[in-house]
Amino acid sequence: MKLFFAPGRFLILASLAVSLATVIPHAATAQTAEGEQKFAELGTCKLDSGQEITECRLGYRTWGKLNAAGSNAILAPTWLTGTSAGLSDAIVKSKIADPAKFFVVVVDALGNGVSSSPSNSKTQPRMAFPAFTIRDMVRSEYRLVTEALKLKHLHAVMGISMGGIQTFEWIVDYPEFMDLAVPIVGSTRLTAYDLLLWHAEVDATRADPAWQGGNYEKNPPLLQVAVLHDMNLSTPGHYAREVGREGFKARYETYRTSYGTDFDANNRLYQLDAIINHDVAAGGSMADAAKKVKAKVLVVASEQDHMVNPAPALEFAKLLGAKTLLLTSNCGHLAPGCEGAKMNPAVAAFLDGK
Repeated sequence: MKLFFAPGRFLILASLAVSLATVIPHAATAQTAEGEQKFAELGTCKLDSGQEITECRLGYRTWGKLNAAGSNAILAPTWLTGTSAGLSDAIVKSKIADPAKFFVVVVDALGNGVSSSPSNSKTQPRMAFPAFTIRDMVRSEYRLVTEALKLKHLHAVMGISMGGIQTFEWIVDYPEFMDLAVPIVGSTRLTAYDLLLWHAEVDATRADPAWQGGNYEKNPPLLQVAVLHDMNLSTPGHYAREVGREGFKARYETYRTSYGTDFDANNRLYQLDAIINHDVAAGGSMADAAKKVKAKVLVVASEQDHMVNPAPALEFAKLLGAKTLLLTSNCGHLAPGCEGAKMNPAVAAFLDGK
């Protein structure tokens, strides 16, 4: 179920099709195929739980060229259910991260169906796949950039929604590894309302007969999950305006028949579990977590976000003394797309050091 946006429009459903690719052993080689799907074979990925992902691999795509100093690389992790293919419009084509200036690496987060996931693991298929955390996602991404791409430093890490959540984790876990960070509609730790939504979606998935305990033959449309998700993706005013009474019947029918069927239900459960358990302070003090951060940070939040409450991100920004950009439309979690004319140049300027 694709959640988010490309500049000027929203991607509610997007393609999961990816091309076959080979491992790219170093950054210079990675530059030869602009935007092509690539894979890094990481062997075994050790997880916070003590378990391991065997035959662990991460998908990624690159745009632009690494400069001679190796100082212009930007990493962008994917959002919930997102792929590097789907993220390219939001990050690259919008020129938020301009490939004419930067070496842009968009990485497929664990569990997205491109990188190692319940849906594609040969050794740990479906619900036998080990649970992973946001921190595990970030650790695997660090291995990608240091082991496969041979990067010693990043100019910036930036991401949207779950990509923003990963960005917050990056700046705490690897504080010396990047100069800048831009978490967009992300969070450091979920609020009670966020947890209410995500637990409801998890429970609705598990309760749906079509899920079949994760052993379905065909990826099921999950009506209640779709309704819960769309109700919180924007705001009542935005939904009423965009769908309209005359369009509601057709929209509701997609919930019954096809909404989310392009993304594996088990993969979604695993990524949701990682979000639910996310906490950059690891149960400790946010003030202590903030003290670890060395990067300059621009926090982008949506004032009316019903999906990822903006308060934790804005509170962390205060602890960091970071710049903030508040989006105020009634588009809710979709505000970065609605307010691209406001957000995109501000983020681009920040990445340029302005």
